[in-house]
Order: sequence, then C-alpha cells, then structure tokens
Amino acid sequence: MNRRLVGVAAALALVLLAGVAVAATNPALLITSYDTATVEAVDGDTGESLATVDARVADGLLKQYVGLSATDDLDAGEGMLFVHDDAAERAYVMRDMAFPIDIVFVDASGTVTTVHEAAPESGSLTRYEGTGKYVLEVPRGWSDRHGVDPGDRLVIDRD
Repeated sequence: MNRRLVGVAAALALVLLAGVAVAATNPALLITSYDTATVEAVDGDTGESLATVDARVADGLLKQYVGLSATDDLDAGEGMLFVHDDAAERAYVMRDMAFPIDIVFVDASGTVTTVHEAAPESGSLTRYEGTGKYVLEVPRGWSDRHGVDPGDRLVIDRD
C-alpha cells in the first residue's frame, strides 16, 4: 500500500474514532428523527375525551435511553411516548432532565396503570415504577389538569 492510502486510511480511522467518542458522550447526536403519534386520554368510565398530546415516539433502545434528556422543555400539548415490546414492570428515571414531567404507565390494552409526578434531580436518581407496554411523558401537572388517573385509557394513533 502506498503512503497516501495509508494516510487516508489513518485519517478516516481518526474521524470514525472521534465520531464514536462524541456519540458515547452524547448519544442524542445519533438520533436523526422521531416518528410521531397522537395520544388521546379518555375517561375510563364515560369514554369522554380528556386531552390530546402530540408525542414523539421512542420505540428503540437508543431513543428510550435518551428520552427527553436532550429536550429543554415541552409545550402543553407535547410529550414522548415510549413503546416497549410487551407489558412489564418498568422503572424510569430523570437522568439529565431540565424540567419536571408526569410519567404515565399504560398497559397493552391502553389502560393507565400508574401516574407519577417527577422532578429533575441531581445526585442519585429516583426510580418511578409502574407496569406498562407504553409510557407517556408529558409536562408536569398535565394529568391533574386533565383528570387523567389510573383506569382511564390512552388511545394511540401512530402517524
């Protein structure tokens, strides 16, 4: 191999290594876009619509790991919907979060199982636990403002 090819190969290797190092320190840089979904909260007893949220969908490990930690804030009608393969016991934390949220756990049939109000933390992380196939994160107080409680339902329309 001639010297020029060796030099080009070395330069490409350095660029690749730098890219891996940046991605390791900020994995959000690897996410290019999100699918979206419209999520409607519906009263479990009456079927009355309670609220609607436009949500980014976190349906892969990288998007679920990053979550909202790369987001500065959410508008009132915005959120993030985490989609898992199955319903299970889950725990969410507020790693690198800049603002408080509600964390809404939802089973495979769309029924809300648990609602937590969560605040940003420094130091050790609180685990917000619940059972769900879906987890909706929305601005803190959203659940109270709209009367969303366990037993209500979320209807998810993926775009």
